[in-house]
Amino acid sequence: MWTDFLILMKQEMAVIAMIFILLFMKLGRDRSNESFMNTMNVLLLLNLILGFVFNHEGILFNEMFRTSRLIAFEKNILNLAMLIISLQSYSWLKTNKHVPEFYILMLSSLLGMFFMISSGNLLMFYLGLEMSTIPLAAAANFDLTKRRSSEGAMKLIFSSAFSSACLLFGISMLYGTTGTLVFSELPHLINNNPLQLFAFILIIAGFAFKISVVPFHLWTADVYEGAPVAVTSFLSVVSKGAVLFAFVSVLYTVFSPLAKVWYNMLFILSLLTIITGNLFAIRQENFKRFLAFSSIAQVGFILVGISRSSDISTTSVIYFVLIYVFSNLAAFGVVSLVTAVTGKENISDYKGFYKTNPGLSWVLTIALFSLAGVPPTAGFFGKFFLLIAGAGKGNYVLISIAAVNIVISLYYYLRVVKAIFMDANPTPLPSIRTPLMPKLAFIVCVAGAVTIGVVSPVYDYIYSLIVLR
Repeated sequence: MWTDFLILMKQEMAVIAMIFILLFMKLGRDRSNESFMNTMNVLLLLNLILGFVFNHEGILFNEMFRTSRLIAFEKNILNLAMLIISLQSYSWLKTNKHVPEFYILMLSSLLGMFFMISSGNLLMFYLGLEMSTIPLAAAANFDLTKRRSSEGAMKLIFSSAFSSACLLFGISMLYGTTGTLVFSELPHLINNNPLQLFAFILIIAGFAFKISVVPFHLWTADVYEGAPVAVTSFLSVVSKGAVLFAFVSVLYTVFSPLAKVWYNMLFILSLLTIITGNLFAIRQENFKRFLAFSSIAQVGFILVGISRSSDISTTSVIYFVLIYVFSNLAAFGVVSLVTAVTGKENISDYKGFYKTNPGLSWVLTIALFSLAGVPPTAGFFGKFFLLIAGAGKGNYVLISIAAVNIVISLYYYLRVVKAIFMDANPTPLPSIRTPLMPKLAFIVCVAGAVTIGVVSPVYDYIYSLIVLR
């Protein structure tokens, strides 16, 4: 029993162990930021490696917790993102007074996401969701001296409270009509009665808040702008990726009898999300707000892929999230480094950036090209597979509008590239020295954004995990 427990929950136990190591280090003599960061980066790397070995399929606690090779791989995508964020945050964290607290908050949130992804029961899913959200609200207010950070944290708390209330109300009504919350039992008890449909709408609304689907996106830009860049990166990539993994699982298992209903909902929500994200991204001047609306538009494309409800859909979503980790974190990494050194966050500040920082300029450009879906970057293949998955339903109106919006998005991504390489700036940003840790993170991100699209075994591996589960 204990052997099964330790093997099936090895990733969760590893995160708990890291939290305790941080607490013991906090009580020790060596409390320098360097020791905390170096120790955590080594532990996060070991945790990433651990995620690829000894992966077994099984259930625990009467189906409250379940795992498989696919679930372990999803968690490892989040582990990879956490490691990259930690490496990129070096310049910001080295002068911060609360480095261990930052890591404890991030790891506590990551632990909640792991439980959420492995949940086989809606109550366990809700507990994991709350465990992942509450530390993030505190982390959003990590810049205690900045009013903007406090405002962002308050907006995140209020929006999270409202979305959690919708989600919990929907779960309670679903339990009232079925008498169970177990994923494997619910599909046999859902019969399209009005109360179940209303419960489903509330649950979808709860998910939509967490992944910034229009019209539930209003908190996103303000929180992204107010939070430290490292926390914004975590919100944009790790938090969103975890909720998307859980969303696909709940939609395809629990609510499979309502496939016709939620397909129509996803059709509308995806179009609203893509169009709104693109239109608002065009007019942004702050880089973090720009990337916030960019991420909203990306979620719209993911919803297009989800709408098909098949193994190909699941593969395309996981594949795109992996690509999104490299692309988005590369962009946020440059912004994080520039902000830590100069304190500047506006797109106009990057005019003439190439003249003083050619290396960082190319990292940012490759990231933006991948987010835009420009070949041969991985983002092109990610969006291509999402559209192919969505086309399986034969709704070519949805696919056509999504494809047109990919072209529209080129405008605001290339606007930034133009500012970097072509626009003149009498006072360009100074030359920024890239420390070793952020440099390693940039190498990983650029390599992933360039190569994953053309390395077909990555997509095939994800597909094999889904087919053999």
